[in-house]
Amino acid sequence: MATKKLDLNKVRNIGIIAHIDAGKTTTTERVLYYTGMIHRIGEVHDGSATTDYMEQERERGITITAAAITANWSDHQVNVIDTPGHVDFTAEVQRSLRVLDGGVVVFDGVAGVEPQSETVWRQANNYGVPRICFVNKMDRTGANFQRCVDMIVERVAGHPVVIQIPYGEGAEFAGIIDLIDMVLITYEGEMGNDIKRHDIPEAYREQAETRRLEMIERVVENDDFLTEKYLMEEEISKDEMLGAMRAATIAGKIQPVLCGSALKNKGVQTMLDRVIDLLPSPLDVPPVRGTHPKTDEELVRHATNDEPTAALVFKIITDPYVGRLAFFRVYSGTVKAGSMMLNTTKGERERVGRIVRMFADRREDVEEVQAGDIAAILGLKETFTGDTLADPTHPIVLEKISFPEPVIELSIEPNSKADQDKMGVALRRLAEEDPTFKIEVDDKLGQTKIKGMGELHLEILVDRMMREFGVQATVGRPRVAYRETITRPARVDTTFKRQTGGSGQYARVVFEFEPLTDEERAALPAGEDSMFVDSIRGGTIPKEFIKPSFNGAKDAMAGGVLAGYPVVGMKVTLVDGAFHDVDSSEMAFKVAGSMCLKEGVQKGGPVLLEPTMKVEVSVPEDYTGTIVGDLSARRGIIVGMDPRGGGATSVRATVPLGEMFGYATNLRNMTQGRGAFTMEFDKYSIAPSHIAEEVVKSGR
Repeated sequence: MATKKLDLNKVRNIGIIAHIDAGKTTTTERVLYYTGMIHRIGEVHDGSATTDYMEQERERGITITAAAITANWSDHQVNVIDTPGHVDFTAEVQRSLRVLDGGVVVFDGVAGVEPQSETVWRQANNYGVPRICFVNKMDRTGANFQRCVDMIVERVAGHPVVIQIPYGEGAEFAGIIDLIDMVLITYEGEMGNDIKRHDIPEAYREQAETRRLEMIERVVENDDFLTEKYLMEEEISKDEMLGAMRAATIAGKIQPVLCGSALKNKGVQTMLDRVIDLLPSPLDVPPVRGTHPKTDEELVRHATNDEPTAALVFKIITDPYVGRLAFFRVYSGTVKAGSMMLNTTKGERERVGRIVRMFADRREDVEEVQAGDIAAILGLKETFTGDTLADPTHPIVLEKISFPEPVIELSIEPNSKADQDKMGVALRRLAEEDPTFKIEVDDKLGQTKIKGMGELHLEILVDRMMREFGVQATVGRPRVAYRETITRPARVDTTFKRQTGGSGQYARVVFEFEPLTDEERAALPAGEDSMFVDSIRGGTIPKEFIKPSFNGAKDAMAGGVLAGYPVVGMKVTLVDGAFHDVDSSEMAFKVAGSMCLKEGVQKGGPVLLEPTMKVEVSVPEDYTGTIVGDLSARRGIIVGMDPRGGGATSVRATVPLGEMFGYATNLRNMTQGRGAFTMEFDKYSIAPSHIAEEVVKSGR
């Protein structure tokens, strides 16, 4: 049976992105309900949200994995990805943004722009994702719509254009005033299904007209034809207004701002209408670029079924019943069940087994997926996050997704021999799903270490390992993932010579080591943290021995010199050396490179680097002094303090991660359970000497 051709103009690939607790999952739940995907609304607070289908998500009331759902709204297919807001799961947001065409950024009407909102906004900027803003929780005491709009400008340098204003705020919130149609919209009935449109009440008329004028001015300045009409005082039609607003939104020049309360079922349907009106279809975004795996020639693929297939896998889920599910976005061509594809990232051929379309945790088999669409494949063996699947006769590698390095680690030991085997399988599966989760076996201690983005991240992975894979294990305390670097240049000349009867081993290398400058650091490719430069002239070291020299240096850097932590932020230049016609080998140069690096770091004024976190604490005003004092005692630097709605204050600081373990309990005790905080990685900073001495002494 021929598959009906997808009308790409009627497809929207959108993500719902925001800070933790801004109401993303609640909003997604409403989207599913109003689009007819579910018939009963589940709630986060009672553990029944459709997209939070993992046990850990339901218990904690937070989203951990990005859930992809297909829904239909006013004759359009909408692929929605509900992403996590907690900073420990930032990789989930990053990989989702990589494949989305548009985003709905949800803000808490009381808290405004919070730290993780800044992070997701920055990530959306990096990937060029057009977005609209939804100011949620307008029914809460202390909600302030205008303050939220101002914060979008102050905190994230956004270009908000207000297209709706709330009809009342806090307990008075009763509906929204739409500035495009100039009507008051109310949502009646228990589920807000009964949408009524009224004339704007007199008390709000002047404000609505002023705001509408501001909106028109902001939109027409991006369109020469409409600017002329506006200056000539001619009427601008609704279609012209929406067309210009859509073009400016897609170009990233503006971000339309809407409002509502997802929990109280107000504003979500109108938000969906504006998703269709203002966010791009796969045809509105630039064609995807990639390279030929063998020649590195740049290639372009357009969103059409007629071009060779190119798809990007952006997420892996291990399902206990059906095995591995690989979520993918098709950029060009079609992916058919049963066909052969080439994983161009790894050079492996893969057979596409079943293709399923996801409705949160319910799935439906489909025969093929066309350009511009998102679905999941069962049965891929070698394909992981960031890999490209392409037509074997027209290979292309799409740009990989780069992820941040883990900042926290803990040791984990199985309780029995049977658990040891199960633990190996479980950790490998979890690492396949999550690119920010790293496993390291310490041969000296015979210990397994797991590394992640934060305490919650590792806690959930360990919980999943024990529940889903039945592993019993003893878990150590979380520890900071330090780094090492040098503070001054050093030049080292190392000769490795060994004679053991017959041919010996000989290699001489001269390395210059320097700390990276800010410009050099900025120019590093994604995922790299040091620079290696070959300055050999006149063949003093043959070409085949240069790579082993650098590999030896890299191996030594991974094992650290001061306290066993990876060495980063260094420029390593190979400037000279010597070889022997008979005795030189790749192994000899590798050993020489390793010896040279260890000596170079010792000579280069080695220091320990510790991860510093951006921390934001929200507390009632009475506790501000206590919180500031406590953060300062934790070696924190206070960056700023802002008043929040409802008599609360937000304290922003940068604090070393090592001082923040167990902070949640302390904060509860200091504020009688009324404080809340968020934390995200900022940068690595030089640790004070007394901390470095402690770390070196404890041999951590």
